[in-house]
Amino acid sequence: MVRNISLFGVMTALVVAISMMFIIPVPATNGFITLCDAGIYLAALLFGPVGGLSVGALSGGMIDLLSGYPQWIFFSVVIHGLQGWVAGIGYQKGRNSHLIGLLLGSIIMVVGYALATTLLYGIPAGLASIPTNSIQAGFGSVVAYFVAPMLKTRVIWKRG
Repeated sequence: MVRNISLFGVMTALVVAISMMFIIPVPATNGFITLCDAGIYLAALLFGPVGGLSVGALSGGMIDLLSGYPQWIFFSVVIHGLQGWVAGIGYQKGRNSHLIGLLLGSIIMVVGYALATTLLYGIPAGLASIPTNSIQAGFGSVVAYFVAPMLKTRVIWKRG
């Protein structure tokens, strides 16, 4: 239990640090693109739904707070937390379900942010958020899918 909490904390800090290094503003949506999804998916594939939820919610909220987008904190905590939880469930179901979990997590993120953007800035901005969030989620899925198996072979990630 303590080991997992420590790993979730370290993973959250890593996701926030990497995401803060690469922020690409998207003026049409008053938002930005980061590498956050890759880290959330890695946490989900390494630690399951609890890890995905924890790292997703905490890193999503912290990135918004630290990058000057406080209006997004609530949405990011909910959306990225749910995204990580769903991807983690796919991890628990087995190898073939990884892709389904990543796909469903990506859909949750894209639709969630489209709805949040619509609520905050109107329908045109919500629609404009779909392509950039799709690219971010797709890139994160591909990175996590290929990197997670390599990390699992290392001693630090083995359970027990």
